This record gives sequence, structure tokens and C-alpha cells, in this order.
Amino acid sequence: QLQASGGGLVQAGGSLRLSCAASGRTFSSYAMGWFRQAPGKERDVVAAITWSGGSTYYADSVKGRFTISRDNVKNTVTLQMNSLKPEDTAVYYCAASGRTYSNAYYYARREGYNYWGQGTLVTVSS
Repeated sequence: QLQASGGGLVQAGGSLRLSCAASGRTFSSYAMGWFRQAPGKERDVVAAITWSGGSTYYADSVKGRFTISRDNVKNTVTLQMNSLKPEDTAVYYCAASGRTYSNAYYYARREGYNYWGQGTLVTVSS
């Protein structure tokens, strides 16, 4: 029901735009998050956005470089990634949470996400 796309190979300093398309149900009332998992590491939050888009959260490692946004009409969530670094290399997952918080900070954990996409691989070469 969540399909992530847009991953690929990019050189350090480059940009990628990830998209997450929802199908089968509307996710306009769900908070959305992007997570990533590098080999041998935990799946950690990258960014999150409330259902209205009024609040966003970013991991410290991506602040100022990544931007999360959503289009509730098109049922999509986007992660714009700029100034990519080799340490951004990971499989990126989008997820949807049915919990309701006004502050996206509370969506910074994996718990509470009901739906997960299949992941898209981002590789940043040095």
C-alpha cells in the first residue's frame, strides 16, 4: 500500500528525490515518516511529517539537507535529499502512522507506524 521510489546511485554532494505513493487507502489523515537502514545498523528515522504537514521532524544528521513534504490530494510524500554524503547510503523506507500528535517529534520512533513501504536503495559514492 506504500510504494517508495526514487533511489539510485549518486555522487557525494548530489541530490535525489524520493517519493512514496499510497494506494488502496487514503493516507491524508496519517502522519508519514521516512526511515533508513544501513547494512548492520538499526532502522532509524530520517524525517517525519504530521498529517496536515504543519509540523516536521528531522534527524540531526540530515537537518538542513533533507526536506520532507506531502501532497494529500495526490496521496504522496516526498523526501528531497541534497548535499548527499556517503554516510547517507542506506535502504530508505516510508511509513504511515495512525497516531495523532500535533508535533512531528513524536513520530521519530519506529513504534506506532502501521504501514511500511518496501524500501528503495540510495547509494552515495565518495
